[in-house]
Amino acid sequence: MTPKITKSDLNRVFWRMQLLNVTNNFQSMQAIGFLSSFVPVLERLYKDRPKEERVSAMKRHLKFFNSHVNSDALILGITAAIEENTDETQKDTVTGIKTGLMGPLAGIGDSVLKFTWLPICGSIGATLALNGSILGPIIMFLLYNSVNIASKYYGIHLGYSKGVELINGVGGDILQHLSTIANIVGLMVIGGLIASVVKVNVVSEISAGDNVIVLQDMFDKVMPGFLSILTTFLVYKLLKKTNGKHAPLIIAGIMAISVVLTYLKVLG
Repeated sequence: MTPKITKSDLNRVFWRMQLLNVTNNFQSMQAIGFLSSFVPVLERLYKDRPKEERVSAMKRHLKFFNSHVNSDALILGITAAIEENTDETQKDTVTGIKTGLMGPLAGIGDSVLKFTWLPICGSIGATLALNGSILGPIIMFLLYNSVNIASKYYGIHLGYSKGVELINGVGGDILQHLSTIANIVGLMVIGGLIASVVKVNVVSEISAGDNVIVLQDMFDKVMPGFLSILTTFLVYKLLKKTNGKHAPLIIAGIMAISVVLTYLKVLG
C-alpha cells in the first residue's frame, strides 16, 4: 500500500506543533494544540472524503489529551500512521492508542528532557554566567534547543515510519532503557549542581577562651556541602508539600532570610 501522507505533510505538522501548548487549558489540556498540529494529516487523508467524515475526525482529536510536548511529536507520528491504515469503523483504535501513549511517553519526555537535559544545559550555562560570561545563557539556549527541536522533528518522522512497532517489542525495551539511563544521569547532574551552585557560608564563630571555633570549618570537616544539601532538601520538601504553588513566595522568603542572616553576620 502506497503511503498517502508525504514527508511535506509531516514537516508541516512539525512546524505547527511549535505552538502546540499555546492553547493548553484545564478542560482538554493539549487537545486543541494536538488537533491544530495534526490538521495537515487530516487534510491529506480526508481530501476527497465527505465533509461529515472530516468533521468527525476533527472532533475525535478534540478529546482530552495531555503528554510531554516533545513526546507529542512521537504520538503525532504514530497517530498519523494509524489514521492512514484504519477505516472509519476502526477509528476508536486511534483514540485508544493516543490515550494509552500519553502517560508512558510523558514520563520518558520528563525524564530525558525536563529532568536530565535541561539541568545539564542549565548547569553549564549557570557556571559560565557565574564566572561573568555572557555566553552562559546563549550556550544553554543552543544546547537545549538542539535536542528539543531535533526530538520533535525526528520524533514525528520516526513515529510515522515505525508506527506502533516503536512501542511494542524491541522498541519498547529501548525506550525503557533510555528512561532508566536518563533518570540516573539526571540524579548525578542535580547532585553536582547542588554542590557547585548552592552556596551556604556560615561566618559565625564561637569563642571559648583563647580558642575560636569557626562553624563553617566544623561543618566542612563533618560533611563538605552539608548546609547546601540541607537547604536544597528543605526547599524541595516545601515545594512538594505545596505542589509548587508557592514557588515565588519561597524564593522571596529565601532572599529575605539570606539578607537578614547576612546583616546579623551569621552568613557571609
